[in-house]
Order: sequence, then C-alpha cells, then structure tokens
Amino acid sequence: MSTVIKASELLLSYDKVLVISHASPDGDTLGSASALIKGLNFLGKKTAFLCADPIGKKFSYLFEDLNLTEYDESFHVVTVDIADPKLMGKLCDEYKDKVELSIDHHATHVPFGKHEWVNPHAASNCEMIFELLSEMNVLMDKSTATKLYTGVATDTGCFKFTNTTANTHIVAAQLIEKGADYGTINRIMFDTKSRARIEVEKIALESIQYYLDNRCAVLTVTKQMQDMTTPDELEGITALTKQIEGVEIGVTLRYKGENRYKISVRTIEPIDASSICARLGGGGHIRAAGCEVNLPVDEAKKVILESVKKELGI
Repeated sequence: MSTVIKASELLLSYDKVLVISHASPDGDTLGSASALIKGLNFLGKKTAFLCADPIGKKFSYLFEDLNLTEYDESFHVVTVDIADPKLMGKLCDEYKDKVELSIDHHATHVPFGKHEWVNPHAASNCEMIFELLSEMNVLMDKSTATKLYTGVATDTGCFKFTNTTANTHIVAAQLIEKGADYGTINRIMFDTKSRARIEVEKIALESIQYYLDNRCAVLTVTKQMQDMTTPDELEGITALTKQIEGVEIGVTLRYKGENRYKISVRTIEPIDASSICARLGGGGHIRAAGCEVNLPVDEAKKVILESVKKELGI
C-alpha cells in the first residue's frame, strides 16, 4: 500500500489525470473527485472525469469551476472512494486494469490499482484528499474547501455517524476556516427535500417489513418509486429504517434493473454491516455497507436476511 507521500509523488509526476468516481455517486466520491481535479488544475495538470451514472442536480456545484478535457489513452487513471472495481459500474470492464492509483478509505477495500493508498481510519475519502492536497502544496481556496466539506459532512451524516473521529472535526474546522460554505451544504444535503421525495418516502414507509423479532427492518424502493423522482433525491432514504426504535439492522433494496437490486445495510453497535454485505460480494463500513444481487426481489430479501442471521448468530 502507498502512503500519502507516495500518492503525492505519483500525481505530481503525471501530466494528464483521469479521475473516476463510483457508480451511484454520493457526496464523498464526488467531493473527492472534484477537489482532486481542482487541485490538479491548480498545478497545471490536464484532467478528465468519469462516472458510470449521472451526477445529481444537488451535487452540480462541485463541478462548476473545473477545467476538464476529453480523456484519451495518454491519461493516468486514478479512482477515488472505490472499494471494489465492480463499484465502477459499467466502466469496470474498460478501466479496472488501467487504474494506476486507487485512493480509498474502506476497510473492505479490494486491491485493484497498480498503486493503492487506503486509510480505513478516515471517516471520509475527502479527509484523505485534504491530506493529499496539503502534501502537494495545493492552494486551499473556498471552492476546494467547499468540495471537501461536502464529502466529509455527507459520509458522516453531518457528523452523527460513529465513523466520525476527532480528526474529522479538525479537518472540518480547517475547511471552514478556508471558507467552506458549510451552512448551504448542510441545508441542501440534510434539511431540504423535494415534494416528490416526500411522496416517495410515504410509499417507502408503507413498504417496510419487519423480521427477526423486529430487530431487522426491510424497505424496498421499486422502479415506480424511482420514476417519481431523481436518483440524487433518493439519497439517504436508507436511513429511514435505522431511525425506527428497536431496529438494529436497516436494509434497503433498490431496483436497479430486471431481477437486479442494490442492497444497502445500516446497523447499530455491535453489528457489522460490512460483514453482512461481504457475504454477498459487497462491502463498506462497519455501520454502513452495500452490495448488489442479480435476483428477483423476494429472493434478494431472502439472501440478505440469511446473511443478517449469520451475523447475529441465529
């Protein structure tokens, strides 16, 4: 595994860099990518960006001031916040063997890059990018600080999740000092929902089923529910199950295609969400993890519940 110094040396030696975020992008992978690109632009590097899925409207501000060019084979490929090459989605087959540097913070990281810098102690990947840009002597302006704060805040649930550390708060404080627009970010990410999202939540709550003496709650997001709104509007819907008193494991099944579901798992101590998902080829963090299964919805529920039972020793 590389260190921040090695990652810095590699990036400083590259003239052209393609940055790839994971599919179904969230604030951390997009904040990491946009901040890294902004830093590379500051250093005079040519940059390109790819993600298998569209960037949600609420994250569009992250990419407004970047200098992006069209990718070609002369670019060096870097991934951010990708724990497994499969999480690149439809980009996986084309790019998994081209990755020269992988920067990630997941304990379940599956090595796939020529060089790897992985720090599972970081609450967010943006914490690592903050450290990296500092090592590269990149000017930390308001725009870059705002991009990084987005990832730090969203991957810690506005500093509520147990992955939050003292260093997380130190980094956030430094980003605020650099001008991060934390008030606007927190309002957009945590306090604003469209009417369509509220309507989807109403249906989602009605879909919840309880298992294992009500210790596990399962919510299903159907294609029809997704058609009512946009993917970024659905971000955070997984948290609904975990908010129910007495529920220790919250599971969300999201329709991704015919007989294909993305499964998100949220847990409370001491239950390991990453272990639950790893049995089905996924991974993530101790309290938040995910996987995908190519099964009808009833079969998908069955296999994830079997993994939950194993984790609980039932």
